[in-house]
Amino acid sequence: MSWLRRLLVLPAAAALLLTGSPPAAHAQTAPSRCGPTGGPITSYGPASVTNALGNAVFVGDTLYAVTRGLSPNVVGAYDTAADAVTAHHDIPTGIGAWAMTKVGTDVYVGTHGPADLYKLDTLTGQVSEVASFEDTYVWNMAASPDGKVYLGMSPTGRVVEYDPASGATRDLGVAVQGEEYVRSIAADDTTVYAGVGSHAHLVAIDRATGVKREISPPELASRDFVASMAMNDTHLAMGISSQGELLVLDKDDPGDYRIAAAPGEKYVTSVAFLGEHVYFTGRPTGTLYRYHLETGEVEALGVPYPEAGTQVLHAHDGKIWGTQDGAVFVYDPATGELEYRNLVARGMRAGPEQPMTVFSDGTYVYVSGKGGMQVHGPDGESRRVGMPGEPKSMALVDGRLYLGVYTQALLYGHDPGSDEASLLTGIGNRQDRPRDMAHDADTGLIAIGTQPEPGQENGALSLYDPRTGELDVRRPVVPDQSVYSVAAAEGVAYLGTYIQEGFGLPPKTSTARLAAYDLRERKLLWQMEPVPGAAFVADVVRHRGRLYGVTDTGVLFEVDPARRQVTRTTKVGAFGGDLVIQAGQVYGVSGETVNKGDRVYRVDLRAFTTHTVADGLAGDWFDGAKLAADHCGLYTLRGRDLVRIDTPHGRN
Repeated sequence: MSWLRRLLVLPAAAALLLTGSPPAAHAQTAPSRCGPTGGPITSYGPASVTNALGNAVFVGDTLYAVTRGLSPNVVGAYDTAADAVTAHHDIPTGIGAWAMTKVGTDVYVGTHGPADLYKLDTLTGQVSEVASFEDTYVWNMAASPDGKVYLGMSPTGRVVEYDPASGATRDLGVAVQGEEYVRSIAADDTTVYAGVGSHAHLVAIDRATGVKREISPPELASRDFVASMAMNDTHLAMGISSQGELLVLDKDDPGDYRIAAAPGEKYVTSVAFLGEHVYFTGRPTGTLYRYHLETGEVEALGVPYPEAGTQVLHAHDGKIWGTQDGAVFVYDPATGELEYRNLVARGMRAGPEQPMTVFSDGTYVYVSGKGGMQVHGPDGESRRVGMPGEPKSMALVDGRLYLGVYTQALLYGHDPGSDEASLLTGIGNRQDRPRDMAHDADTGLIAIGTQPEPGQENGALSLYDPRTGELDVRRPVVPDQSVYSVAAAEGVAYLGTYIQEGFGLPPKTSTARLAAYDLRERKLLWQMEPVPGAAFVADVVRHRGRLYGVTDTGVLFEVDPARRQVTRTTKVGAFGGDLVIQAGQVYGVSGETVNKGDRVYRVDLRAFTTHTVADGLAGDWFDGAKLAADHCGLYTLRGRDLVRIDTPHGRN
């Protein structure tokens, strides 16, 4: 059975992943969510609530797990004997943490946005920042037997040593010139091993001298990442992207290696040694596997949670422990039992996250994040619909909500009022992030723009017919760029592009484009560069025969598609975000930083000026400021709360 068929319908229990309680009963469909206002701005409380985890490490019988996306992020102490989360420790900075390791009873946490290093003294509970770096990400960390901590960084692609005894840091330099990511790392008495991407490399670094040597098997030349890593006394085990492979290599003789494939997988997300076996997890299926070191046999042991990513595996007390978003699973080799434990139900703190996007169908407002979406009902109630991934874009067609989900560029369907989401199809074609989607009423098609996997070229435009389930993927549609924003009308899709292809590749072009694509003939009609120097077109809408778009540089532009000419431009802010149309009016959101939605504005289409509707919002978005509209008003963030902004054109 294929992974797609296995995941066709997600259970209602998916909501347990992030809430720790059963989902609310189906809300009754209401004619409108317009209700009493709190003045010009009405708050609905936290927009999206989660407790997505980034990594975990054992100290004794306690599993310390760190969150990502919360404010602040926390390390939760899960006492496995008591089966309860007994303490939380705040991590003051960073939008999340992927990296953890331990030295004795001290736990070290590496954050991203910014890249800071914290020490948690598990005996006293004290948290202290011990180092800070100019990089954006600490991707992973490992401790050597003598207590040094080694960090893999991005975007510099370097390895850094931290000495807890002295507090000193030492730069071991870039692992591979031209590569931005050190995604996995391990250290023994003499050597640091760095797994690199977005073009896969395995590098051994002499701890004493800093001398580097490439020990990559030749097969890695066509792979993307050495994305996960574990080590025992004699071997390294690594997950290789993006063909779902496990690499096992002799440390003393790197030429002695084996590569084992897990059919149907693209990623090996985590690995661990236990006895004569290497245990590893795969995506997209979420399966736990076991590899026999002597025979090379691979066996599938079970699926803890369909399609979920496992951030880290640990061998502890003769069992395999895996950490996923909001949960852990435990596999007992002696009995074959696979147990799934929801950490929220056991006391793990959940909190407001940085949402991905917002959408309204007139009854419900949907706010997406890590592991699903928060659904805000007409009476102010809020509940979670779980999905293994991050919904990045949404569209409504004939009363059904369609969602583009990262990773894997998957398409889900959701019936408003239900507690489930169904997997409809996967875009494939090395695509990863569904940036935007739009429905064209004339052809019935949903046009979906995607960015490729890290290290891959050419984004795609995918055309999905909800009546038949047919999917047509066009790659490339705008060569050397990704499709970032989409509008559709009268059989034409209008595409705003992004000069970035897969992350980790230097852009081949310097300016984002606006393009028109014929949905019936399936061909590109024209393309242009509306704003010099713009990296991406954050959004595009069609209104009264004209196109309106806004760039990352905060420039709003108008285009006459018949003449294929930019007719007017104006500056709306430092960074541009979503555009929407409500009651014949064009509204937008902008910010002074790329992930803040500070100002909502209305566009005067006669004078081509903007008028502030709401300001000082400091909307804390994950990836660009978002805005939604229905007949009640406009929806965006104030901080991390969902708010409705009343307009003269909304009906209360």
